[in-house]
Amino acid sequence: MTVERTIRVTGRGKLAVPPDTICLVITAEGRYPDYAEAMRRSAEDTEAVRGAIAAAGLDPKDLKTAHFGINTEYEGVQDKNGSWIQRFAGYRCEHRMTIRFPRGSEQLSQVMEGMARCPAAASFHVEYTVKDPEKVRNRLLKHAVSDSRKKAETLTRAAGVTLGDVVSIDCSWGEGEIMSRPVNSVMMDKTATPEEACGFDMSMEPEDISVEDTVTVIWSIR
Repeated sequence: MTVERTIRVTGRGKLAVPPDTICLVITAEGRYPDYAEAMRRSAEDTEAVRGAIAAAGLDPKDLKTAHFGINTEYEGVQDKNGSWIQRFAGYRCEHRMTIRFPRGSEQLSQVMEGMARCPAAASFHVEYTVKDPEKVRNRLLKHAVSDSRKKAETLTRAAGVTLGDVVSIDCSWGEGEIMSRPVNSVMMDKTATPEEACGFDMSMEPEDISVEDTVTVIWSIR
């Protein structure tokens, strides 16, 4: 019985991708004494955020809920005997929303100005990403396969054998984020004057997003 001779080589693809899309993540949260108030205040904050989005010229329908939750919170207190006990502190409500729009537009500064005037207790962070992540992943895989072939050709030449056909390809099909976050969470200052609130300088130039993936290719050799 003849055993087919093979070589197994892992190729790595790397890309530096210029971001073309801004993803603004807005989180409205607070702690309230009862569940009904938590729901009411959350609804009010959400409407206030939608108003700020609309004022910036974006469609509030594009504001999507990424997470919503209401959880009970407890705090440690001492009873009359000096023992520590857990006492109910209220309901923590968190509503995380996202909206995407093209990079390079004036909308980011306009949204920030609107959020500065927004009565909601909200924080935000800015993410840069790409509109078509699947296209980037496909390019990445092509680079990885090409890298595998180059390595295989180098190895087979050094070993004095000839590289044959592909026997199999193993790919992780990674679904990792294609994203950078140059602006961490920022809480809007409700004590700022209108002039201060509009003083955001969002003319930053984000770095290209570094992405990579690997494929393992088995080649026949002869």
